Amino acid sequence: MFRISHYLRDLATAERSGSYPALPARRGAVLPGPVVIWNLIRRCNLTCKHCYALSADHEYSGELSTTEVFGVMDDLKAARVPVLILSGGEPLLRPDLFDIADRAKAMGFYVGLSTNGTLIDAPMADRVARARFNYVGISLDGIGAVHDRFRRLEGAFDRSLAAVRHLHERGVKVGLRYTMTDLNAGELPALLQLMHDEGAEKFYFSHLNYAGRGNIHRGRDAHFIATRQAMDLLFDTAWRDAQAGSEREYVTGNNDSDGVYLLQWVQQRFPRWVDDLRGHLQAWGGNSSGVNVANIDNLGIVHPDTMWWHHPLGSVRERAFGDIWADTSDPLMAGLKQKPRAVGGRCAQCQHFAICGGNTRVRAQQVTGNPWAEDPGCYLDDAEIGLDASAAAAAERVAVTPFSASRKAVKVPVVAG
Repeated sequence: MFRISHYLRDLATAERSGSYPALPARRGAVLPGPVVIWNLIRRCNLTCKHCYALSADHEYSGELSTTEVFGVMDDLKAARVPVLILSGGEPLLRPDLFDIADRAKAMGFYVGLSTNGTLIDAPMADRVARARFNYVGISLDGIGAVHDRFRRLEGAFDRSLAAVRHLHERGVKVGLRYTMTDLNAGELPALLQLMHDEGAEKFYFSHLNYAGRGNIHRGRDAHFIATRQAMDLLFDTAWRDAQAGSEREYVTGNNDSDGVYLLQWVQQRFPRWVDDLRGHLQAWGGNSSGVNVANIDNLGIVHPDTMWWHHPLGSVRERAFGDIWADTSDPLMAGLKQKPRAVGGRCAQCQHFAICGGNTRVRAQQVTGNPWAEDPGCYLDDAEIGLDASAAAAAERVAVTPFSASRKAVKVPVVAG
């Protein structure tokens, strides 16, 4: 996740005070565990076009019981996991969701809820408020019929918007979650306005990642020019809020090129602070799949993040989460935890590698079969990443090809240590 508002608030402070905020002190020798996004249930009342879980409205067998979930939570606490994001499917379809949330809060976790919002009427909003979630994210991919087409349910937009209002009225921190493709790229301005009008406190912009139905629809990924225009709008909007002292948050996910693009945005407007910002962005380091972000699916299988459901690491029914997460005998996990990652193509030659960390590895794997190839979703051109003309001419970019069900999985190569 790339926290746009965090960096622009620092920039606003620098502009006001004449001094750029210092990097926070290094954490102690014992580092926290990863943020865990936990798909407690696969069933969903929607069949969204870009769902990485390929969810549908029917029961899935073999899901973790309440007792098993509570046991895993103990393991997560032992592994120093600080944050649980409870997701699905649609998590509100799980009868024990609020028992799980209550126990997570009592154990001291930061607890978020990721929902499509269509099941949150006034009584459900009361229950969500009583559960004291730290944050509730509601998916909105357009206004009105555009959102309904994405979610494949007429009236989905009205129900999700009603959920935002119900939760806001009850003092719940609520935000909007938006995934952009070429089908809905034009909806971003209206959704940002909606965020302001409805008092939502966070806007999460997700680039399309190639997993589940998102992989099937990768041929409709937004063109790079649309991505750049979207980032310009997000940065401009977040900058106005930062200057005004607003607490609204703007974040992006699934494309760590955003950090480099923000550096360029600042270079054009506030060049005196570029070196300071670069240092902060390098401290962030970009993609953290397999390091600071983890996923547990509905069957208790651990993955490097939510977009790697096709790559299991182990089951929490058989081994403690902390043991699975620390195990680098899996070549993918060994490569993800390696610093710097041994990536190839134009990513290996990029002068901003220390900022993005090689970007999203799952896109490289889904398109080329090699997770260490260049990320085909990087929207920066050759000049922006520091490739000279001869190198650029010799290095043909990996093209995003349409999904093919006949494409065979490729064994993850072992990276050089």
